[in-house]
Amino acid sequence: MTMIRKVMMLVMALGLGACASVEPASRGAAGPQPQFALVGAASGQPGIQVMQSQYRVAEVRVSVPRTLKASEANTFYPNADIVWRGDGKGDRHMQVSAIVNEAMLAGTAGMASGPEVIVEVVITRFHCLTEKTRYTVGGVHSMKFDLTVRDAATGAVLDGPRLVVADVKAAGGAAALAEDQAGRTQRVVVIERLAEVIRRELSGPASGPAAEAALVARAANTTIVTQTGL
Repeated sequence: MTMIRKVMMLVMALGLGACASVEPASRGAAGPQPQFALVGAASGQPGIQVMQSQYRVAEVRVSVPRTLKASEANTFYPNADIVWRGDGKGDRHMQVSAIVNEAMLAGTAGMASGPEVIVEVVITRFHCLTEKTRYTVGGVHSMKFDLTVRDAATGAVLDGPRLVVADVKAAGGAAALAEDQAGRTQRVVVIERLAEVIRRELSGPASGPAAEAALVARAANTTIVTQTGL
């Protein structure tokens, strides 16, 4: 089957739904190349941009410094670095560490192209909604971290340290209650967002079948949001 025919079949299939998979990248010695598409607001650019991982991630190290101030105040906007109500009462630093670890492992899973690296993430802000805010006006899950990418063999810094902002809209009132009932908890939302952001930060523009498919879909005014091989 020719590439043009494959692409046209993809576009026809996309007309039936909002989400679809693109063709995986060609396989090499390092295995499949994870690819995903960023659309509009997600990428900060108009149209569709197809990205591909730039590293082979050997390890992810997450740090939530104890110097960050945590607050349990049930006000609209506590003056603190860590505000988290998505788990029961407990050590908020440890809870945030578990969340970020889960997200970073999900976001880097399958990355197997480029130099082998260690990814270091140091949380500088994890300010989500209090009960009072979530069940009234809603707001923003404000998440920021310093990102450093090191060569796994030498420890040399390949990227960073640099600040990454991973803020995401947080539902409030009836919408928040509906999300909770549907299983889309605050924890789910922030893990999805952090995983998406780390994929973006460790990736660059892709080429080949996936990129061609995205361009044809864009010409057909079709929206793609996909993750292949992740």
